Amino acid sequence: MEDTVSVHELKRLIETDSVRLIDVLPPEDFELRHIPGSKNACVYEMVFMDQIFDLLRGWDGKVVVYDYSGTTIAAKTAKAKLEQSGYHNVAVLKGGLQAWQAAGYVVEHSVTADEAPAEVDGVYLINQEKSVLEWSGRNINNRHHGRISIIDSSVILEDGRPILGQFELDMNTLTNIDILDDNWRAMLLRHLKSEDFFDVEHYPTVIFELRGAAPISGSTPGTPNMEIAGILTIKGTAHSICFPAVVVAQEDGSIKAQASINFDRTFWNVNYGSGKLFERLGMHLVHDFVSVELFIVARKPGTAAC
Repeated sequence: MEDTVSVHELKRLIETDSVRLIDVLPPEDFELRHIPGSKNACVYEMVFMDQIFDLLRGWDGKVVVYDYSGTTIAAKTAKAKLEQSGYHNVAVLKGGLQAWQAAGYVVEHSVTADEAPAEVDGVYLINQEKSVLEWSGRNINNRHHGRISIIDSSVILEDGRPILGQFELDMNTLTNIDILDDNWRAMLLRHLKSEDFFDVEHYPTVIFELRGAAPISGSTPGTPNMEIAGILTIKGTAHSICFPAVVVAQEDGSIKAQASINFDRTFWNVNYGSGKLFERLGMHLVHDFVSVELFIVARKPGTAAC
């Protein structure tokens, strides 16, 4: 059979009741808008085919599956799953729900939005409890990792982009979560907080000053959409740094961001065990690059807690 049908062909099939129509997107999308007469089975769910068997029980006629835009593999994936399970009269709606609407055909709504989306731009305060910074350091034999608390941090968004902000880390909160022995863990933390590494007694905070962000062309959901630029200050030494990040406004009015950053610690005078600064280090060799995984949740002042 044909792999696709047009919206006009689908309209005729619906009028003659000779088709079963499946919206393969998540239930929240289906509730906002769907083609009249369609049923919902989310192809992203492990129980997708269980839902299909319930919806198509006793039906051996034509089945049309559709997603939102027809530009992804969502509907095609659903078609393949149905065919693998013995349904051989399955087609994909060309252009998906967008094509249906563009043709002037009506859609149904199970629910409607109560209010317009909140204005994204403005000042956001970082939720310290839900925001996390995880660090990783390595040598040829080991990898150690832990966390550092984020304090007194905020960011300003303009046109949906972070343009200014300051993020402060409390280095006294530096922890390790991979060493199980209490004594060995305490020894590592003392070393990291000493003059060999971060000299926390004299430099208790690390500060990142955000100076701007540029959209990344061609980014898709789940990939970095912003190139972040700013000044990182460690042990009183400041250098520019740039890194890609995912920055997304949430339906509840908050902003979430995630970034994976690798930087050469020796640029900030964190020199212990560096093979480019010392010789014959043996077991004391430590890789120059430190990795940081950053998860940020932020909300405008005066709004409900994140």
